[in-house]
Amino acid sequence: MPPISVLIKPASGNCNLRCEYCFYYDTMSKREQSSYGMMSEETLEAVMKQIFAYAEGECTIAYQGGEPTLVGLPFFEKSIELQEKYNTKKIKVYNALQTNGYYTDKKWAEFFVKNNFLVGVSLDGGPKVHDLYRRNIKGEGSFYKIMENIELFKKAGVEFNILSVVNGKTAPQIEKTYAFYKKNGLSYLQFIACLDPLGEEPGKREYSLTPECYGTFLIKLFDLWYEDLQKGKPPYIRQFENYIAMLLGQIPESCDMRGICGMQYVVEADGSVYPCDFYVLDQYKLGNFNKDTVDAVNEVRKEIRFIEDSEHHDEKCRDCRYYPLCRGGCRRNRQENEPFHQYFCRSYEMFFEACLPRMMEIANAIR
Repeated sequence: MPPISVLIKPASGNCNLRCEYCFYYDTMSKREQSSYGMMSEETLEAVMKQIFAYAEGECTIAYQGGEPTLVGLPFFEKSIELQEKYNTKKIKVYNALQTNGYYTDKKWAEFFVKNNFLVGVSLDGGPKVHDLYRRNIKGEGSFYKIMENIELFKKAGVEFNILSVVNGKTAPQIEKTYAFYKKNGLSYLQFIACLDPLGEEPGKREYSLTPECYGTFLIKLFDLWYEDLQKGKPPYIRQFENYIAMLLGQIPESCDMRGICGMQYVVEADGSVYPCDFYVLDQYKLGNFNKDTVDAVNEVRKEIRFIEDSEHHDEKCRDCRYYPLCRGGCRRNRQENEPFHQYFCRSYEMFFEACLPRMMEIANAIR
C-alpha cells in the first residue's frame, strides 16, 4: 500500500469568522446537509483505524475547516493518542493544521510544538487589506488578534507558514503586503487564488480575481522575490519553489500544479469521504470511514472517474509552450465541459512570458 494524505474537517464548515470569499461556505450551501457538526471521538477513531490499516511508509494528516480549533484541544490530544494506538507499523506521520489563528493560545502553541505540527495561519496582509473580508461574526476585523497569536507562535517555537488568499482587492496591494511580511519576519508564504462560487460566471463578485489582475500580481510578486533572491534572503514562496522544482524535473508537491488530481481523502465531521476539498459535495461522496475501508473508497473514486475526468484539458493547452509548467492549472478553475478552458490561462501566460527566463536561470544555477 502507498503513503496516504488525509484532510480531516473536525468542525465541518463551522467557523468563528465570516470571510466573505470563503469557498467552503459556498460548498456547504450546495449540499443537502450543509454542516455535519463536530466530529465525535468514535468517528475520529474509525478514521484513524482505516488510515493506518492502509498506509505504508508515511502518512500526512491535516486538519482544516471551517475552523478546526472549534472542536477543542482535547480532540487533537485524542487524535495523537489514537495515532499511537493504530500506527502499529510505525510509519512516519506528519501532522498539520490550517487555522485562522483567532482563538489559539499558549496551550495550543505548546501542543503544536510538542507534537510537531506544521500550522498554516490565514493572513491576507496588513490590517486594512486583511480586515477587508476577514471579519468575525460581529463584523469586526480579525487582524490584531491573529497577529497577537502569530507572535505567540514565534515565541513558543511553533513551525508555521502564512496562507494568503489573493482576491481582486488585495492583489494590487502586493508590494505593501510583501513589505509587511518581510518587516514582521514572516518568510514562509503561500498565496492562494480566490475562488468564485461554484456555478457562477467568474469575475462578477467584488472580491473576484480576474485573470489580468492575477497575472499582474504574480509578476510583481516574482519581481520582489527575485530581488531578494539576488541578495541571498528570499522568503519561501510555495508556488515559485514548485515551478523551480518542475524545471529541475521533479514532481510538484502542490496538487493544483500537477495537471491531474491526486489521491486525496477529505473527511467531513460525520466520517464521509470526498476526493478533494473543492468537491465536498453530495455527488462526489466516496463513502464513510465509519464503515468503509480505504480500498472501498478508492473503488468509488474509480467509478465516478474523478481522477480520469481531471485529465481533460483545453486542446489549446497541448500546443502552448508553457504547458509543461502550467499543465492546465487546477481543475476547479477549468470549465466543467468542453473546451475545459482554464480561467486563469491568461494569468499564467503573462507570468511565464515575464518570469520564465529568470526561473530557468535559477534552475540552471541549482543544477
